[in-house]
Amino acid sequence: MTELRNVEADLSRFRVRVFIASIVVLVAFLLLASRLVYLQVARHADLSEQAESNRTSIVPVVPNRGLILDRNGIVLATNYSAYTLEIMPSRLTASLDKTIEALSQVIEIQPRDKRRFKKLLEESKSFESLPIRTRLTDEEVARFAAQSYRFPGVDIKARLFRSYPYGELASHVIGYIGRVNQSEKKLMEDWPEDKQANYRGTEYIGKLGIEQSYEDQLHGITGVEQVETSAGGRAVRKLASNPATPGNTVVMSIDIKLQKLVEDLYGDRRGAMVALDPKTGEVLAFVSKPTFDPNLFVDGIDTENWVALNESLDKPLLNRALRGTYAPGSTYKPFMALAALETGKRTPQQAISDPGFFMFGGHRFRDDKEGGHGVVDMYKSIVHSCDTYYYVLANDMGVDLMHDMLGRYGFGELTGIDIQGESRGLLPSTRWKRAAYRKPEQQKWYAGETISLGIGQGYNNFTMLQLALATGTVANNGVKMKPHLVQKVLDVQTHAAAATAVHQTIGERVAKPENIAIIRNALVGVNLEGTSARSFLKAPYTSGGKTGTAQVIAIKQGEKYNASQIDERHRDHALFIAYAPADDPKIAVAMIVENAGFGAQNSAPIARRAIDYWLLGLYPSEEDIAAVKLGKATTPIGKQRPVAEVPWTTPGVIAPAAPAASAASAAVAAVPVAATVPTAVPASGVAARPASATAPAASR
Repeated sequence: MTELRNVEADLSRFRVRVFIASIVVLVAFLLLASRLVYLQVARHADLSEQAESNRTSIVPVVPNRGLILDRNGIVLATNYSAYTLEIMPSRLTASLDKTIEALSQVIEIQPRDKRRFKKLLEESKSFESLPIRTRLTDEEVARFAAQSYRFPGVDIKARLFRSYPYGELASHVIGYIGRVNQSEKKLMEDWPEDKQANYRGTEYIGKLGIEQSYEDQLHGITGVEQVETSAGGRAVRKLASNPATPGNTVVMSIDIKLQKLVEDLYGDRRGAMVALDPKTGEVLAFVSKPTFDPNLFVDGIDTENWVALNESLDKPLLNRALRGTYAPGSTYKPFMALAALETGKRTPQQAISDPGFFMFGGHRFRDDKEGGHGVVDMYKSIVHSCDTYYYVLANDMGVDLMHDMLGRYGFGELTGIDIQGESRGLLPSTRWKRAAYRKPEQQKWYAGETISLGIGQGYNNFTMLQLALATGTVANNGVKMKPHLVQKVLDVQTHAAAATAVHQTIGERVAKPENIAIIRNALVGVNLEGTSARSFLKAPYTSGGKTGTAQVIAIKQGEKYNASQIDERHRDHALFIAYAPADDPKIAVAMIVENAGFGAQNSAPIARRAIDYWLLGLYPSEEDIAAVKLGKATTPIGKQRPVAEVPWTTPGVIAPAAPAASAASAAVAAVPVAATVPTAVPASGVAARPASATAPAASR
C-alpha cells in the first residue's frame, strides 16, 4: 500500500526545526561573544595581572646587615655569603626522618646538625624553609645538584651569615643575631605596616647587645626583585629589580684592643670592668668574664652547647657589667664622704677617734684594723679606708638621707646606656623596704641595718656600670654624663654620621666643685700612700683610686675571716675604682674580680695596666700579663711595650669560597675565626650581699 505524505507539512516542520536550531546556535554564539567581550574588555586588566603573576613572582631582597666597628675602625661584626641545604617539611613526599637519612648519603649531616634542625622545627612552621646544613663547599653543592630530583622539598639556597671575627672578645656588648622565633613574629604583627614590609624575607634579627639595640640601623632597607618563574615555581630570569639598601655602620666607642687587654688580664677569673671617658660618657671598655662565642648562635646553637653554657656555675651568659649586682665595699666610702659634705653632716677637718670598732645596740661593728686607726679625719678615712668613720657617719645620716644623696650619682638608678637589659641595682630606703616585704615585722627598718650601709655592705647592690658612672662624675668635677657604647652611626650611602647615635654633650651637675675637690684629693692619696699605692708605684702620671673588698656571705660576730677555710665562691669580692690623670681625667674605671679577696692585690693591678694603655700607649709584658692573671703582680714587671708593636691578629676566613647568588652575592666575604664556647641571652643579675647587715667584715 502506498503511503501518502504531506510534503508541505514535512517542510513546514523542518523549517521550524531549522529555525529553532538556528536560534539556539545564534544564542550560543551571542553568549560566547558576550563572554569574550567581558573577558577581553571588562576584565582585561584583572586577568592580565593574574596571568602576569602566574608567570612572574615578586621576591624580597634581604639587605646586607650593617657593620659594627670599634672606635678605631676595627671590624667587630660583618657578613659573608654561603650556600645552605634547606628543607621545607610541607613539600616532602617522604617522611622527614627518611629524607634526612637519604640526604646524609649525599652530604655529610652530623648528629649536631640534626639536633639543631629539630630545635628549629619546633620553633617554626612546616611551610618554612629551614637549614639543616650551612656553609656547604662547592663539591657538596655539585653533589646535591646532581641528585636533587630525588629530594622534592629540599633545596640549596644562598644565604647571608653574620660573622664575629674575634669570637668571644667583647661578646656581651656586641651581642649576636639569631633566627626570628614565633614570639618575635607575634610581636612584629604590632609593628607599623612600613616596618613590617621592610622585614619581609628577613629571618634573622639582633638578639643581644648592640645587635639588638641598634637593630633598626643595622637591618637596612629591603629591596624587591621581579622574576619570571617556571611552572614548578623556579626562577627562570630576572625581569626587574629594586636593590636593597645595606644597613648603616655602627661605630662603637669601645677600643677593642683595650677590651682584649683587660679580658686577658682577668684570665680564668670571673668579674666585670667598665672604663669610660668621664667628660663625654663614652664607654672605652665593657668587660664581662667569662665570655662566650656569638658565632654559635648565628646558625642556631645545639642542645649540648646550650646546656653547657646555661647550666655553667660560671654563668658565661650573664653580662656582669650590665646586670650583675654587687655590694660595692669600700669603693662606696668616697661617695658617702661626698654626701656628708653636700649635706653638711661633716667637714673635712672633723675627726673621730677610732678604737677599731663601733658599738651599736649591743652589736660590735669591727674595723679592718685591730686597735683602730687612731684619730681619723675625712682624708685619712678614705686613704686608709677606716670602717669606723663610716659606721658613725651612716648612723648620723640615716638610710633615707643616704638614699636621696647617693642616688644623685646613679646608684640604684638605670643609667640609660644604649643597650638593653640593664639592672637597676638596689639603693635601700625605708620606702623600698615597705614595698619589698609583706609582713609588718619585715617592713620595719631597723637602725642596725643602717650602720653597714656606710661601708658599702648590707642591702647595697650596684652594677659596675653604675659604679663607673659615679666615679666618672667625681672625675668630671661633679658633672654626670650619660654613658653610651655607640660613638656614631654612619649612613651607608652618604657616609655621614646619622643623628641617631646616643651622644650627650651637656651633663647634669650633681655636686659642688669645692666638695668634689676634697674627695679627689683623698682619692689621689689612696694611690700615692694608701691601699693601692703599690699598683701605681712609679707611674708617670698622678691618679685617684679606691680599693674595696666586699663580703659575699656574712661572718658571725666574733669570728675572723679566713679565705682558705671558705668555699671559693663564698670568698670576698675584690673591687677597685680609679681615674687618671688626676688633674685632667681622661679615663674612669670601676671593676670587680669575683671571690678574689683584696682589691689592692687583684683589681688595682688590672686597672693600672688599662690606664697605662689608654694614657701612655703602653702594653704590659707577657711576663706581667701572666702574673696579673694569677693575682701575683701589683707594680708592672718586665718591659712595657708600645701598643703599636704588639701583634694584633687578623681573623682568618672560615667560610667556603662559594659564590652566592641574588641577594647574597653582595655580601661581604670576611669571616671569623672558629669559636669555642657558646652562650645565650643573659640571665638575671646575681645579687651578692651578706645575709646579715649587723656584723659586716672589714671592707677594704
